[in-house]
Amino acid sequence: MPRAFSISALPLAAVPLALLVSSCAVGPNFVKPKPNVPAHWSATAERNGHEGRSRVSAREPQPLAWWSDFKDPQLTSLVDESAAQNLDVRQAALRIEEAQAEAQVLFGGLWPSLSANASWARQRISTNTPNGVLFSGGFAGALRGDPALAALITNPYNQAQLGLGASWELDLFGATRRGIAAADARTQAAVDSAREVLLTMVSTVAQTYISLRGEQLSLSILQRSLATERGILKLTQDRYKAGLTSDLDVQNASAEFNTTRAQLPLVRQAITLDINQLGELMDKPPEALRHELAESRPVPPVPPVVPIGLPSQLLRRRPDIREAEAQLHAATEQIGIAISEYFPSVTLTAAGGFQAERFGSLIQAASRFGAIGPQINLPIFEGGRIRATVHLKRLQAKEAAVVYARTVVTALTQVEDAMAAYGADQARQVSLQAAVTASRSALSLARQRYQSGVSSFIAVLDAERTEQQSELSLAQARTAVSADLVHLYQALGGGWQATAPARPAGGSAAGD
Repeated sequence: MPRAFSISALPLAAVPLALLVSSCAVGPNFVKPKPNVPAHWSATAERNGHEGRSRVSAREPQPLAWWSDFKDPQLTSLVDESAAQNLDVRQAALRIEEAQAEAQVLFGGLWPSLSANASWARQRISTNTPNGVLFSGGFAGALRGDPALAALITNPYNQAQLGLGASWELDLFGATRRGIAAADARTQAAVDSAREVLLTMVSTVAQTYISLRGEQLSLSILQRSLATERGILKLTQDRYKAGLTSDLDVQNASAEFNTTRAQLPLVRQAITLDINQLGELMDKPPEALRHELAESRPVPPVPPVVPIGLPSQLLRRRPDIREAEAQLHAATEQIGIAISEYFPSVTLTAAGGFQAERFGSLIQAASRFGAIGPQINLPIFEGGRIRATVHLKRLQAKEAAVVYARTVVTALTQVEDAMAAYGADQARQVSLQAAVTASRSALSLARQRYQSGVSSFIAVLDAERTEQQSELSLAQARTAVSADLVHLYQALGGGWQATAPARPAGGSAAGD
């Protein structure tokens, strides 16, 4: 039997040549940006480590979960559960998989495509067309004298086919490879975007939890003040009944008592809002965490030392900076893709198989057919479309560079602002602690003097208001210091884990 028609020899022989030519890639290559960042953080922002206060250090931070520095097991539990259940985090994870799938699709474009086909059809050619005349007119009439030849021209007729087809668009000027590089950069951007979403979510959980504990502390202060004012009201009522004071003191004490009591519903409302927000962050219905969080606990304290590293290290820790860099990389690769349209595209094609009218003669040497050869497309006139596209991609890359530079400046500013707030609120907390100590002593002295008849009841009211306000202000300052540290950790880039995601494997794409 004659040797079957082969379509593999020429494409296989062309592989080394194709790979050699494909080493060329037009367009600019991506170069990592080197923004101008200071060598150290400002002295003003770092000058907050006085005696008894937490201080920041330029020491390299450890790659750990920053929320564990608060030494609050319940906060850690809430963060872990939120990371697993939060819908925004899950959506960001899906975006990573989408970007990886896009890279897989483009990776498949580097390889030849091979397809098989099989068909059978019964066909009839219209005899009212020029081709149909051959079957009803001259050609058929000329063959009537030869029955064997006439039998070959029938209308209608059957046609069966088995075949293989192959095509390979050579990546001569790197358009496909730059597309893959852009897709990989977008995958990295999706990974860093997911890190940003996770960091934002964790920071929100920590801030809301700290706010909850601060509101619970304020509630306990108000309840303690309410008990004190109830005692003062009882004292003034007893003195009024004994004729030792006027009804004015009773009414003033009652007004002070009810003013404090009026603040309780607002604080309880704030507690409810914090509990519900934490539940929402964990994809839970309102009030689902009430039982778990209802018990009052202290505001999570800050550690004595907060290592923050150097400004240059921020570039690799902040996920938004890394995302902006990846987007700049993708935009740069798009320029090369656009430039490649100026150059010809070459596609190697091959097709072959068997065709016959009857199945019995399908797999015969005479039934073979085939075609092989390159196809070259060269743009000649595009009405300025390619030039405009290249210009557009260059502008988009410039815009991405501006976005990157702005992101770096914003990140540096946020860290400086967070450190300044951290130091200022600690200084405020120290002063308020001294104010609380003094106001407690003043209230005790005012009550003693009032009971002894030495001073008026107005002095007691003033001392009581001052003591309550100092206590509430101190509670707010403690809450603010812990919240400031959360802002600082967030500005620094969170957990400081900067491992790159694995590149999508290309082997499966080649076998599709």
